[in-house]
Amino acid sequence: MATHNRQNHTLNGDHCDSTIPITKRPKLSSPSPASFITHSQIQSEFSHHDLSVARINNGSFGSCPQSVISAQQRWQTQFLRQPDHFYYNQLKPGILHSRSIVKSLINADQVDEVSLVDNATTAAAIVLQKSAWSFSEGRYNKGDVAVMLHYAYGAVKKSIEAYVTRAGGHVIEVQLPFPVKSKEEIITEFRKALEKGKENGKKVRLAVIDHVTSMPSVVIPVKELVKICREEGVDQVFVDAAHGIGCVDVDMKEIGADFYTSNLHKWFFSPPSVAFLYSRKSNDKGNDDLHHPVVSHEYGNGLALESAWIGTRDYSAQLVVPSVLEFINRFPGGIDGIKKRNHEAVVEMGEMLVKAWGTHLGCPPEMCGSMIMVGLPV
Repeated sequence: MATHNRQNHTLNGDHCDSTIPITKRPKLSSPSPASFITHSQIQSEFSHHDLSVARINNGSFGSCPQSVISAQQRWQTQFLRQPDHFYYNQLKPGILHSRSIVKSLINADQVDEVSLVDNATTAAAIVLQKSAWSFSEGRYNKGDVAVMLHYAYGAVKKSIEAYVTRAGGHVIEVQLPFPVKSKEEIITEFRKALEKGKENGKKVRLAVIDHVTSMPSVVIPVKELVKICREEGVDQVFVDAAHGIGCVDVDMKEIGADFYTSNLHKWFFSPPSVAFLYSRKSNDKGNDDLHHPVVSHEYGNGLALESAWIGTRDYSAQLVVPSVLEFINRFPGGIDGIKKRNHEAVVEMGEMLVKAWGTHLGCPPEMCGSMIMVGLPV
């Protein structure tokens, strides 16, 4: 049997222990101007990038800074140094600390509403698996409806096919225009889809709404669409915000969805791969019946704990969230400042290309996040 000397530790990736308080609200504001990151430090943080390539596809895999990579490696070493101590004393407290930070960042009510999973695709499988069980167990009738945008991410469309369609649900795609001229166009088409879904006495059980679509890239008016779902009696709303946190404002109380997921490795500087899944507790739709598709020893103890242990694997991407926030807070304005600068820069570049090429944007600037679509010259 392995033994160890109990020590005092800190939750910084070098050492950690369950005796450390981990529910204190994290510091979300930026430091004093004197300690802001410099241009040379930014270059150093990303010096591991291939300098022969101009990386403009941040939305796929993100850009993790060297300081966070180093913190991640320290967590990995902690596990390899003494796996038993790590599992029994460090893993759960470390993940809870990360969840507490996310809870504050997204303005959730309870830390138990936040689970950390591998990516938004995994989160979608968790939510859609619940819908499949509702069909198979008779809570939903065959032919009841799920509504999604036709802009939806390909993997999510496949998950809806695998879980909802196969279980007997009927799927309606909201046909959206392109180029997009206003959010009112999206709202109008969404209402049409809900009306169609309720024809012949059917019920719309689930609405899957993107926050920021990837192709084409448009910021969807999620607050307005969620409100419409409530007015129209849609059972549950799942917002797929793979590009959400670090790109657009993410506030669970303002958005009001039942489920919301966002990757942390795209616009939040985390290493791949980690995402959060928010599940609203203050409703009567049985969100406690959510389970990770990988069943392990924590099954039945709540999704957050189920997701915190799905067998032996590398959990360092989930544990390094405090170091990610520390990096982000080195910038003026923290994450809000980064979002603002990214948006302003991408709009400036997009409008410059539009003027040079004599083309147009794919949507109004206010419907762009940190990505923009520019028409190519013909």
